[in-house]
Amino acid sequence: MDTSVIDVSVFNDLRDAVGNEFARELVDTFLEEAPGMLRQLRAALAGSDTVGYRRAAHSLKSNCNTFGALTLALMARDAELDGFSGDATIDDGVLDTIDAAYAVVAAELKQLAGG
Repeated sequence: MDTSVIDVSVFNDLRDAVGNEFARELVDTFLEEAPGMLRQLRAALAGSDTVGYRRAAHSLKSNCNTFGALTLALMARDAELDGFSGDATIDDGVLDTIDAAYAVVAAELKQLAGG
């Protein structure tokens, strides 16, 4: 049973398109920037900043899709849509789940990128 959190075919397509070294650089950049996106989500939620919340969720979603982290991308998409609803009842538990999923994605991306 495949327990990968990365769709390896998507990741391999990226690597084939840009080369191993540049793919590794893209992964490194994502791993540096994603924690900031996660902090932006929390800060926007705490400050009732729906625009900031949607933007951070959208950025995370887009980046995850690039690397084949499709489940995390779906979580980010759901967060983005929650931001569009202006739902003030979004709780930190959603972001805790996203944070945990990101940790698993980050570990697997490091391995796939060879770092």
